[in-house]
Amino acid sequence: MCLAIPGKILEIQEVGPLRAARVQFGGIVRQVSLNFVPEAGLGDYVMVHVGFAISRVDASEAERTYQLLQELGALEEELPPAE
Repeated sequence: MCLAIPGKILEIQEVGPLRAARVQFGGIVRQVSLNFVPEAGLGDYVMVHVGFAISRVDASEAERTYQLLQELGALEEELPPAE
C-alpha cells in the first residue's frame, strides 16, 4: 500500500529549476522533491508520496496523521530504515 506521509522540511536545495528538501519523518530524514508544492518553505509540513511532496499541511494535521499511521503500523512499510 502506498500512502502519503507527513514530514517537516528541514533544509531546501535549489538546483536550476528543481527544488528538493531534506524532510524529517519522525526520526528519519529523506530527500524529497518540492516541485509540486512551490509554495512550501523551511519549517513547513508537507505530505510526501513516493519521494514527492504533494501538498502542504499545518503542523497539527501532520502530527495527527503521523500518529494515526503509526498506530495502524503503516509507517514500517512506507518508511523502512535509511541505508
